Amino acid sequence: MLSGVKRKAELYRHAVREYNIHKTLIHPHIVRLWDIFEIDQNTFCTVLEYCNGKDLDAVLKATPILPEKEARIVIIQIFQGLLYLNKRAQKIIHYDLKPGNVLFNDVGVAKVTDFGLSKIVENDVGSQGMELTSQGAGTYWYLPPECFELSKTPLISSKVDVWSAGVMLYQMLFGRRPFGHDQTQERILREDTIINARKVEFPSKPVVSIEAKLLCLRHWNSRQLLKQSGRE
Repeated sequence: MLSGVKRKAELYRHAVREYNIHKTLIHPHIVRLWDIFEIDQNTFCTVLEYCNGKDLDAVLKATPILPEKEARIVIIQIFQGLLYLNKRAQKIIHYDLKPGNVLFNDVGVAKVTDFGLSKIVENDVGSQGMELTSQGAGTYWYLPPECFELSKTPLISSKVDVWSAGVMLYQMLFGRRPFGHDQTQERILREDTIINARKVEFPSKPVVSIEAKLLCLRHWNSRQLLKQSGRE
């Protein structure tokens, strides 16, 4: 347990790190960070691009299942933001991609936000990825198996965000998350739900095209899920 002083210092370090990552990001599908300022010794404020629509989490609570065409539009916009993060000189892994971190502006454009858990991939990192130094962080329903490998220090890459996007696409299409939907985060961790996932079930209703199902699976194409999940 961190002391009050150490906890405050850790929160400050975390906030500065997020600001330094976010302030450099300029893209139509990423929420712009304009400024950060101190209110008092215990409080600071960030000034973000105004998005007066709902976040995707609120949208899905009001309408759990989106029309396939609408879901595709949203996921394409999210991927455009992710592609930008992956093509920078120093690639960025968002690491906490979930419906609550996707905002909409007044014309329905989707924008990724909240870079508090983001990772900068240094130029000397090999093709296998970088070491994950913050195991236990993130939102478990949306994280891939390698983030739960507690016996060693996992290697992660931008595939973390690709996996998360696939979970969100499935959720938009079927109104539930594909892994551990009815479980708490504690149970997911305790029962190794994500690590042990071997098959994705596609409900018969609503009717979703084969192409959309395959698109979900392609987000997990390095996994046994692709081979073992039904594609009918």
